[in-house]
Amino acid sequence: MTLMTNPTRIAVIGCTHAGTAAILNMAKLYPDAEINVFEKNDTISFLSCGIALHVGGVVKKAEDLFYATPAQLAELGVKTHMQHEVLAVDTENKNLQVRNLTTGESFAHSFDKLVVTTGSWPIIPKLEGIGLDNILLCKNYGHAQTIIEKAKDARRIAVIGAGYIGIELVEAFETLGKQVTLIDNMDRILYKYLDREFTDVTERELADRGVELALGRTAQSFKGDAEGMVAAVVTDNGEFEADMVVLCIGFRPNTELLRGQIDMLPNGAILVDEYMRTSKPDVFAAGDSCAVRYNPTGAHAYIPLATNAVRMGTLVARNLMAPTVKYLGTQGTSGIKIYDYNIASTGLTETAAVAAGINVKNVTIQDNYRPEFMPTYEPVTLKVVYDAETGRILGAQVLSKVDLTQSINTLSVCIQNGMTMDQLSFVDFFFQPHYNKPWNLLNQAGLQAV
Repeated sequence: MTLMTNPTRIAVIGCTHAGTAAILNMAKLYPDAEINVFEKNDTISFLSCGIALHVGGVVKKAEDLFYATPAQLAELGVKTHMQHEVLAVDTENKNLQVRNLTTGESFAHSFDKLVVTTGSWPIIPKLEGIGLDNILLCKNYGHAQTIIEKAKDARRIAVIGAGYIGIELVEAFETLGKQVTLIDNMDRILYKYLDREFTDVTERELADRGVELALGRTAQSFKGDAEGMVAAVVTDNGEFEADMVVLCIGFRPNTELLRGQIDMLPNGAILVDEYMRTSKPDVFAAGDSCAVRYNPTGAHAYIPLATNAVRMGTLVARNLMAPTVKYLGTQGTSGIKIYDYNIASTGLTETAAVAAGINVKNVTIQDNYRPEFMPTYEPVTLKVVYDAETGRILGAQVLSKVDLTQSINTLSVCIQNGMTMDQLSFVDFFFQPHYNKPWNLLNQAGLQAV
């Protein structure tokens, strides 16, 4: 089904997850449109969440982490301008100033509809020594190749930042036989995603594998050797030897082009409505450049996840000509595998809820995931956080050596639909001794709360 017949000039800035999703859908929905994509890199659609898998050798070829090419887009009638940087955007007069990074030529480009999918960029702290060789970022295809190459000769690697990307890289480097130090200014890893019951387990696992955990310490500078290579990370509590450093401190939205022209959060994340429209007519945005509606609190939040990006990009296409399909918001649902542990979370942790001044209670269940009469069974820890007054489910976390992460997807749906612990108690879940117990783990959580 197509949604328009009149040709329209659509300009897209940036082409990773959100941009690719928007472009593929717009090309199908609006075959008469003239779609021009401007991407300053020499690649598109790179799954950066697979970099650690590539570093660790699980994914053999980084090329497998691409899922679209300019040639494929061209077959759909899309003109992709690779290595073209957008220098300025005029949302009032609807035109772009663009530079061809290969030739140096600059030109103007007019549009009827603009799609901003400029993504995010790693936070780079302004610290003494930050320009030393072997201090690396982890975001795009070029970064992935550099990390692989530099790690071959590195003996001691420091990873700064204990979020998902940092932890996955630590595991990959340790598996390669490197001496690894993990530095973070919080007192525990994965602080945004998990409460202490879960991070204690994962920290023990990392420490048992020989990873040095330098938590509750803030990097202040870097020392170099005579050749200009990094030699150590200096923190506010100790100095850590390293001949390679990877910065995984977090991301900030790439939105300087639009600053002052459309509404944003203080950190620069673009505010969009439920149809992905910005505060300017005919300007849409999606992905890591945007804030999202965080359902547990109802407020806008910056949660850069590939899942949010592809959903938002698809919705841009659906809503480009008229408001058609609403965005349902997000719970920030995510998962990670750390060695043998399968871990997932959704919504608010108890730590985050308390910090936000929300009155919450929680149920934590530690049980075997299936009946003890089965030949094998493994323990599982499930925690559900809920509103103390209403019983509304606000968040959940699960950890087990068995993959029970889909239970968190189920609880994500519960949060999105405003369900309570009372209702969770009696939801219809199947029982089969291979997989679970007669009272499903989620039912048990609801029953304990009631």
